[in-house]
Amino acid sequence: QVQLVESGGGSVQAGGSLRLSCEAPRLIGSSCLGWFRQAPGKEREGVASIRSDGTTSYADSVKGRFTISKDYAKNRLDLQMNSLKPEDSAMFYCAAGAPWHDCLRINEFDFGNWGQGTQVTVSS
Repeated sequence: QVQLVESGGGSVQAGGSLRLSCEAPRLIGSSCLGWFRQAPGKEREGVASIRSDGTTSYADSVKGRFTISKDYAKNRLDLQMNSLKPEDSAMFYCAAGAPWHDCLRINEFDFGNWGQGTQVTVSS
């Protein structure tokens, strides 16, 4: 499996912003890339996904606040997070491998390649 490496997590106050990045060598052009998060005691949930044609999908809880994008030159997947809320606190993971036709539903079981995660903590 190709290694995915996340970075950019940290602690921020509510209303602040963070930009997460995922180094994705040789995967940046794949059919589907996504971001997931998991808070303590909760199931992992899909946050955003981007298909190879550029179509994006977002969880309702982050629409209008988060933006997923790809930087082909840097082989990197990004997640810009604005207007952060305490309930956004979680470990964030990037993932690859979902089929093109399943990409927009952001289902963790469609993805077979995962990074180790980066922690995001939002304080009130």
